[in-house]
Amino acid sequence: MAFIYFLRENARWLAGGFLLTFFSSFGQTFFISLSAGNIREEYGLSHGGFGILYMVATLASALTLPYFGQIVDRYSPRKVTLIIVPMLALACVSMSVSSSIAVLCITIYLLRLFGQGMMTQNALTAMGRWFSAQRGRAVSISVLGHNTSEALLPIAFVALASLVGWRNGWLIGAAALLIFALPVITWLMAVERMPRSSDPEPRVTAAHEWTRGEVLKDALFYPLLLGVMAPGFISTTIFFHQVYLVEIRGWSLEVFVSFFPFLAVTTVIFSLIAGQLIDRFSAVALLPSFLVPLGLACLVLAYFEAQWSGFAFMVLLGISYGFSQTLFGALWPEIYGTRYLGAVRAITVAILVFATAMGPGLTGFLIDLGVSYTLQIAMMGLYCLAAAVLMLFVSRRLAARALQTGEASGTSTP
Repeated sequence: MAFIYFLRENARWLAGGFLLTFFSSFGQTFFISLSAGNIREEYGLSHGGFGILYMVATLASALTLPYFGQIVDRYSPRKVTLIIVPMLALACVSMSVSSSIAVLCITIYLLRLFGQGMMTQNALTAMGRWFSAQRGRAVSISVLGHNTSEALLPIAFVALASLVGWRNGWLIGAAALLIFALPVITWLMAVERMPRSSDPEPRVTAAHEWTRGEVLKDALFYPLLLGVMAPGFISTTIFFHQVYLVEIRGWSLEVFVSFFPFLAVTTVIFSLIAGQLIDRFSAVALLPSFLVPLGLACLVLAYFEAQWSGFAFMVLLGISYGFSQTLFGALWPEIYGTRYLGAVRAITVAILVFATAMGPGLTGFLIDLGVSYTLQIAMMGLYCLAAAVLMLFVSRRLAARALQTGEASGTSTP
């Protein structure tokens, strides 16, 4: 009943965050890669060539994000939406009409910056500021937009592209952003959420408001990133080369795409579970858990050739996705506070985008060199298991530091 009450009382803000993450999908790798085969064919690019182009464009967006992403500290979520949604729509139009590699590179840069980067940045920064004790629940509901789009858009786009062509599919996406997403999200976020007397007291708060410069000097920030970067790097890499994976396995692309709804459903379930656990125990306490299912997912995909392994991969990835996407939305304000949250998140999102940029390019280069793609996936799985052990030590250090600084400042962390 408490969860239903939370949904009812905060419906407009949660819906705004949900739609921002849903429509960020036009800049997410899983969606862009659906056109990868057509792009490589029309532009005469190899797997490695397209991977490097994608890497360059994504790296450029990662370098832009720490500067542009700070606008969420200066403007309201509504005003930021009025900027980023039209720019994302423009990128979709550009994808539908581009005819040169230079324009394609700029298009992917805009898709990554305003889709994966700023739409998610706007949504999760708003949730981090508007909610405290119930931050885990708010983030877990907002990020369901990612999962819903993963369940619906691949099948819808493949079907649409078969009817009207892949370029017209992107044009329809631009229309959806301008006709539906822009007016609805700006209306939902027209009113800022203010703290209420009915809000429970926060369980965990940062005793010190960290500036971006202080965060970059924090010794725990960098080992933490080794774990945080893994889901984005791995999932982006695998989905970017999903057409190639299907080809070397001899699978049906239609069957593989049909597994996406199971990924989405599993992610939704474990995202909500993670939200409840974060509000009860803290995001730091959950750090050691999110990489183990991802490691197992990679090992299953690498060592089992039957198409059911694609289904198992999606389910295990969904467990990791569910934990990680909710965890990352709640982790930064919990550790570093909310005053400079936009600037801090801009750095972390830029690093995540950097990781997603490196994956397709590096893997595509290795594929062109003849390095087994399945071997690469197996190495990713082993990395996840090693990083999970590292996260255990990082979690303990963060918890000890929070206790120490809380006692020094006279605050408490129940």
